[in-house]
Amino acid sequence: APHKPARKLPVTRRWHVELTRPHTASKQRRSARSKRQIPPRHTHRILPTQPIYATGAKSRLSTGAGPPAREPLVLILFFILAAVGGYLLGSIPFGLVLVRAAGLGDIREVGSGNIGATNVLRTGRKDLALATLLLDAGKAGIALIVARWLATDTAYAIEIGLVAGAAAFIGHCFPVWLGFKGGKGVATFFGVLFAGIWPIGFIAGITWLAIATIFRYSSLAALCAAAVAPIAALVAQFSWS
Repeated sequence: APHKPARKLPVTRRWHVELTRPHTASKQRRSARSKRQIPPRHTHRILPTQPIYATGAKSRLSTGAGPPAREPLVLILFFILAAVGGYLLGSIPFGLVLVRAAGLGDIREVGSGNIGATNVLRTGRKDLALATLLLDAGKAGIALIVARWLATDTAYAIEIGLVAGAAAFIGHCFPVWLGFKGGKGVATFFGVLFAGIWPIGFIAGITWLAIATIFRYSSLAALCAAAVAPIAALVAQFSWS
């Protein structure tokens, strides 16, 4: 059979076939990229909205999800709940409750009329005085620790804990159940210190014990301890974190 010459395609159709070949265009792009040393298109760039965390002398892009964003209203609610909860916990008059439970009457009619451990000691019951001391200190420490634990996911967990501890101190001094006439707050103050920075609480406790032993005045010892605590924190460069 005679050889038939190949049929030539129209110009427009030949161009269509050449343009539809995927390997030709991709080879040209790869060769041009290798010559110009252009980084690949998938190179990751740090966007302004992505969190960067420091690692030593360098910084790296966070590989995990950052802390959940808290709206201002949620943070305000945390602070309010910490203040209210701390105040209610601190306003529990353990000295009054323990003395009445022991059948010794109303502690407010004994000695200075205070509901604290020092006045409970005037009843002659050292065990009740020790229990009052531990409970008054513990309620402030528990308020601080619990509030800080509940607010762990926020950026203000330390501040929220401090608000709860301070509110417990105020609640002990001005309890709503007793017409806002409470104790002096010495044990509650130490509870906040020991729960926040225990070394500073230890230093303040030693100061209180030394002054009380020398001068026999609990109020003077408490004032000296309260003055020594911030000075010791500054000298030792302690923080609430």
